[in-house]
Amino acid sequence: MIGKGSSISRTLGALRYGNNQEKEAEQVYSDLITGETAEEISQEFKAVQALNQNCERNTLSFILSPTVTDGAQMNTEDLGKLTKTFIEHMKLQDRQAVAYVHRDKAHTHVHLYVNRIDLKGKAYNDSFIGKQSQLAAERTAKQMGIQTVQDVQLEKNKALAHTRGEIHKAHQQAIQDPSKDLQTYINRMQKQQITVVPVINKSKQLQGFRFEYKGQNIKGSEVHRSMSASNLLKSINRAKSVVLSGGSIPIAPSLAKAVAKKALKIVIDKGIGI
Repeated sequence: MIGKGSSISRTLGALRYGNNQEKEAEQVYSDLITGETAEEISQEFKAVQALNQNCERNTLSFILSPTVTDGAQMNTEDLGKLTKTFIEHMKLQDRQAVAYVHRDKAHTHVHLYVNRIDLKGKAYNDSFIGKQSQLAAERTAKQMGIQTVQDVQLEKNKALAHTRGEIHKAHQQAIQDPSKDLQTYINRMQKQQITVVPVINKSKQLQGFRFEYKGQNIKGSEVHRSMSASNLLKSINRAKSVVLSGGSIPIAPSLAKAVAKKALKIVIDKGIGI
């Protein structure tokens, strides 16, 4: 679950967006309001906001986004409880508030609007409200037993680690039969459903390589250090260009220098071996 928050001044426009029926909006939570339309609720907010003339951004706007899987399993009552729990963690109880769920897309999310001015005319401190929203969303998710941002990131990292392993394995197979023809290497990787994407800089020079596989696009050195551009090109030694699909592409000076250093290191290592 992700939480985003900010202070806004256009209350009516925000409420109209939240209650937009084209987005299949449905009210899931309300507190200290009696109106039903955006115009009616906006007037109720204004009546309380009149108690504090110094505050311009006097409405708090939040977006609460459970994961796609969690959101699909949550009904109106669940989303209302989620919103109420988030409000408690933000310490925004006893303020006018209304929340709407949008289900027009696969990613179910809640738009929550809270009056920044309380019934005594005091403004809520919105310092670092973005960070506060993230932390409150994390606590809310843990309390409700749904996935947190950290949970989602952990799953992504696991999936990425598995993908990196598969790419590296394919790379090792592709270089078993050494070839100074880079296009041959690219073709071998393509046979294993991995696309090697040369990175060309603004000077139209080869800067590096990225690898596309199973929806992931990963820099070579991030797959494995043996797959950095300089390591892939060290077999070319000090060549100033490489041939790809029949065309010659110059190597960026920084990359050429790295390749030259690696080639020199290989010569030195062999000398020590002798």
